[in-house]
Amino acid sequence: MTRAAFRTRLRDAVAAHGPLCVGIDPHPGLLSAWGLDADAAGVERFARGVVEALAGHVALLKPQVALFEVLGSAGLGALERTLADAREAGVLTVADAKRGDIGSTMAGYARAWLGDGAPLAADAVTLSPYLGIGALAPALDLAVATGRGVFVLARTSNPEAAGVQSAQAWVGGSGGSPRAVREVAQSVIDALADHNAAHAGGLGDGSAGAVVGLTRGTTGRDHGLDLDALGGPVLVPGLGAQGGTPGDVAAAFGASGATGTLGAAGGPVVPVSAREVLTAGPDHGALRAAVGALNGSLTG
Repeated sequence: MTRAAFRTRLRDAVAAHGPLCVGIDPHPGLLSAWGLDADAAGVERFARGVVEALAGHVALLKPQVALFEVLGSAGLGALERTLADAREAGVLTVADAKRGDIGSTMAGYARAWLGDGAPLAADAVTLSPYLGIGALAPALDLAVATGRGVFVLARTSNPEAAGVQSAQAWVGGSGGSPRAVREVAQSVIDALADHNAAHAGGLGDGSAGAVVGLTRGTTGRDHGLDLDALGGPVLVPGLGAQGGTPGDVAAAFGASGATGTLGAAGGPVVPVSAREVLTAGPDHGALRAAVGALNGSLTG
């Protein structure tokens, strides 16, 4: 199947529908508010209902894989059908799976989420780099080959992350480059920037994006990373119910207008909200209105 590079398709979707990504998070409380049972049938009606309501109205949908996995094979079947609905409707998806492993196991994860013809294939998948960014090579390479994308965790907003992500590490020192101290999170960004630079202009152009939380600290504005050379998109969770505001997005990422910008070569910046939108359901019109209002706040 021939497709454009993921970042190109995401930029087009953001230009058409605004920068917002809506998380498909079938929490029991939301299911109850929608009048649904917290079982596989309820999760499926919820998730596929979100796709039906928001396809053509939002740039990106992000199903939270754990909330399907908890229901076993029936839950994964619901996720498979949700992703199929999204493909048929032409809306981009990122599977929020946060996978990360080594060797043949990572290759299996890559095929599961990024392989052409895979039942759970999405347009992109979230990855964890903390077994080493090099261990993600099977997913990075398959994303390039298939025109899909990855979003690699760099700076998350959970308080437990700081001890790892903010740790100092020596980088460089080979091939004549000087050694320097970088935070681990910045070293992840730098590695993704190198990957994107190596694949610029082809099917893998900008295929490696980063996850940078909006609600780190108390201001939601100090992610502390140099993202200008990333050359890929940035997924920004934390908008809405988690406390982040559209003003925080603009202040932290320089995002403006309907396309979202980041430095000279990056972007788009794609803020994520789930509960703030999903509590408007199950009425399709109300869901679309919630998306429109939040997109308006991001681009106005």
